[in-house]
Amino acid sequence: MTSSNLQPDAPPSQPTTATLPRGRLVLLFMVMLVTAAGNTAMQSVMPAIGTALKVEDFWISLAYTWSALLWMICAPWWARKSDQRGRKAMMAIGLMGFISSFGLCGLALYLGLHGYLGALGTLLLFALCRSLYGLFGSAAPPAVQAYVASRTSRAERTQALSLISSSFGLGTVLGPALAPLLILPLLGLVSPFLAFTLIAVIVLIALRLRLPDDTPAFAGRGDVMAAPFSANSNASRQSDDDDTEAEIADAAAPPPDKLSWKDSRMRPWLVAGLLGGHAQAAVMGIIGFLVLDRLGLRATPELGAGPTGRILMMGALATLLAQWGLIPMLKLGPRASCLWGIALAAIGTGLLAFAHAEHTIMVCFALASLGFGLFRPGFTAGSSLAVSRAEQGQSAGIVASVNGAAYIFAPAIGVWLYGHSQWIGFAVIEALCLAVIVLGWRSLSVDDGLTGAR
Repeated sequence: MTSSNLQPDAPPSQPTTATLPRGRLVLLFMVMLVTAAGNTAMQSVMPAIGTALKVEDFWISLAYTWSALLWMICAPWWARKSDQRGRKAMMAIGLMGFISSFGLCGLALYLGLHGYLGALGTLLLFALCRSLYGLFGSAAPPAVQAYVASRTSRAERTQALSLISSSFGLGTVLGPALAPLLILPLLGLVSPFLAFTLIAVIVLIALRLRLPDDTPAFAGRGDVMAAPFSANSNASRQSDDDDTEAEIADAAAPPPDKLSWKDSRMRPWLVAGLLGGHAQAAVMGIIGFLVLDRLGLRATPELGAGPTGRILMMGALATLLAQWGLIPMLKLGPRASCLWGIALAAIGTGLLAFAHAEHTIMVCFALASLGFGLFRPGFTAGSSLAVSRAEQGQSAGIVASVNGAAYIFAPAIGVWLYGHSQWIGFAVIEALCLAVIVLGWRSLSVDDGLTGAR
């Protein structure tokens, strides 16, 4: 695909030069961070909870499936709603969905651990409460991505989305790493559920108070958008410059057609994201069990929280290095980030299959995390740059849906394959990475055609 296939975002006389204020970027970062942490924080405590409830590992992993399926279905719908009702409103809905889901999941597990519910009833109630996250929590990430994409230039979008993606990636790794540290004597293993629920409430309040309102494209957004800026600067029209002239022009443009998953501009990026996402989800699913097996801690799983936390924290640092350091420093475009990232992930995962000492596992997992940390923002930015500015909301919803789809079956299948044969489990992950490399080399658009001026 060449740049001539892409529709212009704004008239040539109005170049896009926007940047997001730091305060707004921090808020968006925190929205993504807390929702991502909520999606994975329970990974550190759920194996222990499952053991206490006498539930097999596979069924614990499968309990996330319904929520992930709802995420995949609902994310595009919420993205279209964000174009109509405003991105801030969708972020708030996402946070409220997370708060209700996480709080109720903690209550269900508390009732099960204290004998008020049987193991089967507890697991079913947990899955039902967890589904609230997939149903409503999926409103936040596409709204955040669309908010960023509509307020940044094409040249800056990769780095901006890399920062936002790093918050999601950081939450994915930090969530399970921090959860054991939040365990309190009175609540026991369900303490992290309460802690992350309270953190999300604080972020929701900050979002409501600090992020300026945005209004749907069919409304008179100029007058409405001016109001939030008047509190911090003069009320002149120039105070809206950081929302870009291109965004104002897009408000007057007719709404775009519904964006299809089969759209030829996005299809290679979506397939690559789906394959690479499944590889990453499988690695994240098995890493805790691998630590217990390789360090000989199956008989005393409570002792595995320490080394597992240290390994996950090293993975978080590697993810930060990729998304906050390497991508901006090397000025990597979407295609380069995808290909280099998935290649490093394949190498790290292959070495992880042979690692047995904690230090070796830590280094191999960090290398794999570095690769996935490069891959994910590359896929996200590539999908965004493949379509016009007016289609960013729909593109963000499809990307969020792809990210959710990776967590429907991949973690459970990864754990199941690993339990039957560790080598088959790792071979499948390697095959997924190789498929991304082949597809990316042949089908992904070159970076100059994506990020160059159109």
